[in-house]
Amino acid sequence: MALLRYIVVGIVAAALAGCASMLGNHSARHEGSLVDYLYPNAKEPPAMQATTTQLRPPVRVGIAFVPGARGDGLSETEKTRLLERVRDSFSQYSYIGNIEIIPSAYLRPRGGWDNLDQVSRMFNVEVVALLSYDQVSFNDTNELAVLYWTIVGAYVIKGDRYDVQTLVDAAVFDVKSRKLLFRAPGTSQVKGSATMAGYSEQSRNAQANGFRLAVDQLIPQLQSELAGFRERIKNDPNYKVVNKDGYRGGGSFGWIGALLALCALVFGHARRRTAA
Repeated sequence: MALLRYIVVGIVAAALAGCASMLGNHSARHEGSLVDYLYPNAKEPPAMQATTTQLRPPVRVGIAFVPGARGDGLSETEKTRLLERVRDSFSQYSYIGNIEIIPSAYLRPRGGWDNLDQVSRMFNVEVVALLSYDQVSFNDTNELAVLYWTIVGAYVIKGDRYDVQTLVDAAVFDVKSRKLLFRAPGTSQVKGSATMAGYSEQSRNAQANGFRLAVDQLIPQLQSELAGFRERIKNDPNYKVVNKDGYRGGGSFGWIGALLALCALVFGHARRRTAA
């Protein structure tokens, strides 16, 4: 009986080792490219013409993920949740008006600026933040762990290792002038291990978590870039800020009106003192 048990264990061990070797080491990639979407037929983005970009706060903004390949590893529900987090983090700024989440179905793969123009008119937005992404998942099958799992029986022993690396990049464009206003990246790395039986589920969870962590890093970077952009346009002749009717402004977008009002107040006070 003892000999038979060792023979059975050896056969099962060899079989599982064979399965592990067939799984081997492999990688998977999911990406949505900004360049492929906006400039599908260009070898490189064309040089932008020197034009004056007019911003009219409160600015109407749209946010969307650029189209990726089918089965790109990120469901529409997950995309919406991530976009909602980005939207909510910018809702407190008075110079930003409505922020519209644009579903992926409205953006055609390789649609170019013509597609983005149509989408901006449909959702009535002036500025669009496009989120591109690149996620690579590596799988390393640990054969020794699989053999150990076989010998000891049905215990939960880690059999596969995974490494998920994610980049999410937000590029903010003025649609009318087609000018890139500012951009910010977010990255993450998720490592872990799982049994062969549970590897697929845990790997998918790691991929979803990779996007969440990358967006966690992206949001403060995007806020920082927005603050820097507001400072830059104060002295940049390529930008002109014109408030919409009824908007008095706050922050740097409303700095011109506030400065003029302050000057008028000081001048009026000085005249009254002179007259007295």
